[in-house]
This record gives sequence, structure tokens and C-alpha cells, in this order.
Amino acid sequence: MTAPDIGVPGAGTRALVVHPELRQHSANGSIRSPDARLAEAVALTQAIALDVVGSEIVSLARPRPATLIGKGAVDALCQIISQREVAVVIVDGVVTPVQQRNLERAWNCKVIDRTGLILEIFGERARTHEGRLQVELAALSYQRSRLVRSWTHLERQRGGFGFLGGPGESQLEMDRRLIDDRIVRLKGQLEQVKRTRTLHRKARRRVPYPVVALVGYTNAGKSTLFNRLTDADVLAKDILFATLDPTMRTLVLPSGRKVILSDTVGFVSDLPTQLVAAFRATLEEVLEADLLIHVRDMAHPDSDAQRQDVEGVLKALGLEAVVADGLVQALNKLDLLPPDPRGALLNQATQDKLSQPISALTGEGCPELLGLIDRILGEGTHPVPLEVSLSDGAGIAWLYRHGEVLERHDDEQVAHLLVNLGSADYERFAARARVS
Repeated sequence: MTAPDIGVPGAGTRALVVHPELRQHSANGSIRSPDARLAEAVALTQAIALDVVGSEIVSLARPRPATLIGKGAVDALCQIISQREVAVVIVDGVVTPVQQRNLERAWNCKVIDRTGLILEIFGERARTHEGRLQVELAALSYQRSRLVRSWTHLERQRGGFGFLGGPGESQLEMDRRLIDDRIVRLKGQLEQVKRTRTLHRKARRRVPYPVVALVGYTNAGKSTLFNRLTDADVLAKDILFATLDPTMRTLVLPSGRKVILSDTVGFVSDLPTQLVAAFRATLEEVLEADLLIHVRDMAHPDSDAQRQDVEGVLKALGLEAVVADGLVQALNKLDLLPPDPRGALLNQATQDKLSQPISALTGEGCPELLGLIDRILGEGTHPVPLEVSLSDGAGIAWLYRHGEVLERHDDEQVAHLLVNLGSADYERFAARARVS
């Protein structure tokens, strides 16, 4: 079963993008400007190949329960929609089912809110079985709340057989129940995915490669950096949400230490709650990572706001301590900066030991970034030569779980290992050896 139709027309359809801006929101000193929010909404719309023929910011004192925006704005936009032959209006905000229905009647065209639009993008981008399950779960949760709007013809009563509902059950109730049943099945399938991921993570721990996860705002250049560092061919385009399904590759650092590099889904401001919940299994790769690299688009005018959005999502995932300690930052798109901002960024980074300016596109700064990752992962560890009896399989396994085996060769009875270990782990292993 594919994700349910949210109602977005096909590629090339003429679209108008509307950003409702609360005056109170602006007065509170929001770090992201209305123009920037509108530009992002336009980019999201273009990500599914809709033909954006206009974009408008609508200022409002407070949301109207019936139509979200005021009557004057509704009428003014109606003229634009008619003149430009708009088939779908993208409203960059949360639109209730009642508001959506009323706006569609007033404008005589399809209306999609921000959540519906992002769901449509995710539906197009997801490639793996897991990704499709997650999108379908999010879409069903979203559509269930809008059955009143979507199924106004279904309020009539109808009889039914046992498996469809008893006599007198309305079509609306039946469809809601069918969606609920499907949601339960999807959650069960995703739970199985979660268990499989847990097994994979346990297997990776047995091969003691630290996991380094790239996180960041959508279109910050994570996939381009991933490809640059690993010689992979992950889709990397100048579009929002080019990557949805996590990809992992082995990466060799300058010291010879091996790590697993993970490319993850990009974050975005006001990410729909349905998607946060549905993609939690994917985001668990972030939770399990040994090191997070925050890839930032330093050429974007709202880079600071994007940083706050990313850190907000990480905190919501329970990574407050990681954010508080300071994330390693890959300050990307150095190649797009004019000379003065570029020089200022390079000077600033020399004072911040957790930041590295880079260009994932040209490769500038990437060797230094690898050195930074290497240094952080290697802090507090040093190579220790050890000899362990081959009969002590548990001891050898312990070393693989807690250290990094740099070299190994075995003779008939003994494994000769060179292991990167922290002092505490070395003491624990030595104590274990003394007891045994």
C-alpha cells in the first residue's frame, strides 16, 4: 500500500505560495525574516516541480478560525489566483480542515498547508522500504485528522457486513477505522525495522568503528560532503530534502582509524510532528552516533536561524547535553562566500576548536575536517600492545567493543593486538586479566 494521496496536483501545475505572518511573531524579534520564510516555502514547493507563478506574504494580527487570514486578503488573493490561473495554493503554515475547506471554496482551487507539502516531498523522495513505511504512517496520521474535509460526501449512513462495520455505521466512521487499522499495522512493521536496526548497531559495536553522523538543515550540503569524504554517489542536488533514507559508509581517518559515516535526513523549521514521530527510527542513528557533525550552509542568509532549528530538533531527541557541550561544525559553502565574510569566517574558526570551514563542493578544508574528527575521537586514547590467549574469546571481543584494534596477528595460541584504548578501559581490561 502506498502513502495516501494528500491532494497535491502533478508536476508543472501552476501554484501560488502564501506565507501568513503573525504581527506578534514579527514583533517578538523572530530571527528568521518573513521574506526568508517565504523563500523557503517557495523552495519547498519547487522541490516537487510545481510551477510557482507567484508568492505573497500576508500579515495578520491573529488567525481567523474560519479562513486563517482576513477577508480582505482572501478576496485579494482570489483575484491573483484567477488572473494567473492558479490550480493550487500552498499556505506556509498550519491550516485546519475547516480553514482548508473554506479557502478552497473561496478560491475555487486546491489548498495545501505546509505539513501536506512536506509529506508530499517525503513521499517522492523515500526510496527504501523503511522510508516508504514512515511516509505512509505520517501521511495517514495527517489524513485521519482531515477526514471531515476530505470525505464530506461520506456522512450518509450505510449498512455493512461484519468486517466493514455494523448496520448504521457511517462511511466516515468506516474510513477512519480502516485508517486506524492500517496505522497499527504500519507501527508494527516499523517496530520490526527498529529491532533490525538495533541488531545492526550491535553488530557494528562488535566491529569497533565509531559512528559519525552528519546532521544539519536541509540543503546544507550533507550529501555533497558525504560523497566527498567517502567517494560515494548519494543523491546530492540543490533541492530541499534530497536525502531521506540514511546511508552509511566506512571512512578511513588520517591516523588509519576507521569510522562509519552516516548521512541523515535534513531538518527544517516547523517540521510537522507527524514526521518527527514517523522518522524516529531513522533519527535513532543520530542518537546512537559517537560524534555528530553539524553541517551548516554559511552562505545562507538565515544560517544562524537554521542552526537554532537543528539544535532544537536535537534537543527534542534528548541530546541536550551534546548541544550544550558544543557540536562539531562543518562550516560549509566557503566557495560561495565573498572575500570579506570568507576571511572573517576563517579567522573566527581559528578561535573555535570545534569548527572547520569547508567547501564540500571543491574539497577545501575537508582534509582539516577529517583531522578534527580524528583528533576528537582519539582524545584520551593511545595505542596499547596486548597479547591475549586465543582461548579467551570474551576478552578479545571486549577489546573490539571498547577499543579500536589497529593491528592484529595471531600465532598458534596468542592474538597479538595493537589497540587504541582510553586509560579507564585499559585499567578495566587489566583488572579483568588479573582476576582471570
